[in-house]
Amino acid sequence: QLQLVESGGGLVQAGGSLRLSCAVSGSIFSINAMGWYRQAPGKQRELVAAITSSSSTNYADSVKGRFTISRDNAKNTVYLQMNTLKPEDTAVYYCNADIRRRVEGGSYRVYNYWGQGTQVTVSS
Repeated sequence: QLQLVESGGGLVQAGGSLRLSCAVSGSIFSINAMGWYRQAPGKQRELVAAITSSSSTNYADSVKGRFTISRDNAKNTVYLQMNTLKPEDTAVYYCNADIRRRVEGGSYRVYNYWGQGTQVTVSS
């Protein structure tokens, strides 16, 4: 029953801010890398930001200086703070995570999960 539950999307005017949240719900052992992707109509899905278990980060050039990714391990949650939003940021934003889960026999396995997506619309 593991899920990635996204929230925080919506409609905002250009220059405004939004904060996206992605909470992992279910039985897990640990979360490795987490990231945010986005996809606009007619375009391919692209990586927006990613953060590793050691808190190393990387960003798409188009969002550097405006977006910040962070994580709260105690809450199993990753955030994307989006400032100075532009109309070209309009897209469906997807959370992604590599999650280590315990399996029968006492071993662990890493699985990759996607959230269902949350719409971000930036008006001019």
